[in-house]
Amino acid sequence: MAARILHRLRHALAGEGGREEPAGGGGEAEDCPESSELEDDTEGLSTRLSGTLSFTSHEDEEEEEGDGASEELEEPPQAPGRPGGSLLTRQLQELWRRSRGSLAPQRLLFEVTSASVVNERSSKYVLYTIYLIRSGQFDKAPATIARRYSDFEQLNRRLRCRFSCDMASVAFPRKRLRRNFTAETIAKRSRAFEQFLSHLHSIDEIRRSPEFLEFFFLPDLQAAQRLTCTGMYREALATWANAYRLQDRLGVCNSGRFLLTLAGLAVCHQELDQLSEAHGCCEQALQLLETQGSHPLLGPFLQAHVHLAWKVGRDKRRSEARLQDLREAGLPLQQQPSLKEYLIKEPLE
Repeated sequence: MAARILHRLRHALAGEGGREEPAGGGGEAEDCPESSELEDDTEGLSTRLSGTLSFTSHEDEEEEEGDGASEELEEPPQAPGRPGGSLLTRQLQELWRRSRGSLAPQRLLFEVTSASVVNERSSKYVLYTIYLIRSGQFDKAPATIARRYSDFEQLNRRLRCRFSCDMASVAFPRKRLRRNFTAETIAKRSRAFEQFLSHLHSIDEIRRSPEFLEFFFLPDLQAAQRLTCTGMYREALATWANAYRLQDRLGVCNSGRFLLTLAGLAVCHQELDQLSEAHGCCEQALQLLETQGSHPLLGPFLQAHVHLAWKVGRDKRRSEARLQDLREAGLPLQQQPSLKEYLIKEPLE
């Protein structure tokens, strides 16, 4: 009897060992069901979002899977007293921690979130709303644009004139004479515009070109300037803020357009008695102008900063010293326009 019990016990232990062995081996990582479940969920998510695309290429996916397999081959030492079946779980947790660190936000995604048919007196068109999303980050407020087919077509034409070689491989949805407003056509164009912008952004020369950048934020700057000139400061503030976010996503926070955006934000905040916010905009602009001694916005920002710092009880001595340096250099500060005057007179074309 005892011999039979001992035999059964040995057989059970041998069976458990056999079942645990694949869990600890790195070569069985392909049998892990999480990947198939994730793919199915992603497919369902794309369907629910009416054709929203993810711009991770198949090569990137294969690369990430390859990295995961190599990580699992390096087995960490098994802790004493822990069952071998927990090894895979710990490996996956470690791999997830490492992947979260390695997948730093480096890409910009373009997602068409809605498309609406607009009927005007003389025309009918589809307006596409697009979000600019930094991969791997959560943005509190979205950076959005609304463009129609003719806007994309104009961008495509301008870029092909200047970057004919780079644009040779970039696809653009062709014009249709009929069925432009069907759900199928709008969905296909939404995906095509996402791919079009993503492809353009992946090309260094195009990504840095004025044609590409101003496609996103110049209309907002023009609209915000008009609203500011007419005294609609609350509406203007929202538009300046969106232009700020667009330039931030596109990585052009050192340009003259960005300084003009900060000027617009400072003016609107001040007109709405949001003095601390206006002061913060001036401080950010002065940090960008730290190494520039002759920028036309330097004097107006310094004068606005001194005035706002006095209002909110902040230190203004550094700005006063910089203003004194400008006076000693012969700059006629009395003839300098205020931020608001500069903002109104600045041509935006």
